[in-house]
Amino acid sequence: MAEKEEKGDMTVEEAGRKGGEKTAKTHGKEFYQEIGHKGGEKTSETHGKEFYQEIGHKGGEVGGHKGGEATARTHGKEFYQEIGHKGGEIGGKKGGQRVKELIEEGKEAEEKK
Repeated sequence: MAEKEEKGDMTVEEAGRKGGEKTAKTHGKEFYQEIGHKGGEKTSETHGKEFYQEIGHKGGEVGGHKGGEATARTHGKEFYQEIGHKGGEIGGKKGGQRVKELIEEGKEAEEKK
């Protein structure tokens, strides 16, 4: 829903959308990845591990389970194996090991069905 506050002939929502579209045209995917990475690092520095655990738990309560089921239906086992492999390449041994553990847990759960 458009906000009531207007500047000129467009709403704040329309102005924001136009600005976002222009930024997307002038900057590529890498730009958004870089600012996302920087934001994540800063959030990590200021909030710590507990913050991520809390928001992860809340996200899981809200819809993470349903989202995970939908992703599993549309992408299948190979998708999780691929992202796990990529995570291992990016995150090093520690991050990759955790992803590997999660994949194994998922396989075990799938076998129990």
